[in-house]
Amino acid sequence: MTTLKLAGLQDDTPVKLSVELPADTHRDLVLYAQVLSADAERPYSPVQLIAPMLSRFMATDRSFVAARTRIGRSTPQT
Repeated sequence: MTTLKLAGLQDDTPVKLSVELPADTHRDLVLYAQVLSADAERPYSPVQLIAPMLSRFMATDRSFVAARTRIGRSTPQT
């Protein structure tokens, strides 16, 4: 099994968002979904990975976490 930073995705109701990605980022996102799908033995689409990846990135960015704490918002709001 591959050790990926993203695992155990929750089933959430999606929110429509339109973004443009560089072609190489899209290729990597598609490949990441393929690897995760093989490891999880269930299919994931690249679109399903965007929100969890962004959430993980922000949760592990120490400067952002510190700034969010200073502002008085300890947990993300939706």
